[in-house]
Amino acid sequence: MALSVSALVLFAILCIIFIRNKQLKIAHGIIAALFGFMLHETTVAGSINSLLANLAHSISGITGG
Repeated sequence: MALSVSALVLFAILCIIFIRNKQLKIAHGIIAALFGFMLHETTVAGSINSLLANLAHSISGITGG
């Protein structure tokens, strides 16, 4: 759960920065979409949370953390 909250805060900060700078491009839009899915619990949000958890686990396995 702590990872989900941390990711949610990170996506929120990135969305705010991109919107304020008027530089919301496709890659930034993906970040905004992830923020939306994590913010609102839908049936798809569980799959996205699972994907992000697996990605975080994979990255920590690569870096040895």
